[in-house]
Amino acid sequence: MRMNATKSLSSLSLDPERKVKCYNEYFVIGYVFHIEEYGHGRKTYNNGVCVKESTSSELEVDYYGRLKEVVELQYHSEYIRVFLFKCYYYDTTNRGIGVDHHYGLVGINSKARLCNVNDVFVFAKQYQQVYYTKTPSFRKDRSRVDWLSILKTKPRGRVKVV
Repeated sequence: MRMNATKSLSSLSLDPERKVKCYNEYFVIGYVFHIEEYGHGRKTYNNGVCVKESTSSELEVDYYGRLKEVVELQYHSEYIRVFLFKCYYYDTTNRGIGVDHHYGLVGINSKARLCNVNDVFVFAKQYQQVYYTKTPSFRKDRSRVDWLSILKTKPRGRVKVV
C-alpha cells in the first residue's frame, strides 16, 4: 500500500502527459453535464454550472456559468486521471445578480459575463448543476428581458439497465 501511494505521489509531481482528451458529456457525483455546443438543440440542457468559492472574508459566493469544455488530464500512470471543466461565468456582482422576492428565485443577467477570470479550469467534482430558465413575469417588463432564473438541480443516481 505504501509503495502505491509513493508511486502515485511521484506521478503527480511530474507534469501531466502532453495529450489530453476532451468529452462532450461527463457524469460526476450524480450529475450528467453536457458541454454547451453538444447540448444545443437538445430537450435537456445540462450545461448550467455553479461553483462555490470562499472569499478572503470567509464568505462563500456562488459563481454561475455554462460549461464550455470537459478535459481529461492523464498523468504518467494509467491510474491517475484528472477531469477539469472549462466554463464561462456570469457576473455575480450587484449589477449581474438579483433575487425575485415574488417568486423567491435567484436571477442572473445573461448579458453580464465575467471577462478576466483566473480559475478558467476547475475540478469537475467541485461543480453543482443548475438549470437556467426565462424569468417569469406577469407584465411585459423590458428591463428583465436578458435575465434568467436559476434552479439548482438535485443529483441523480446512475441506473443500471439490464
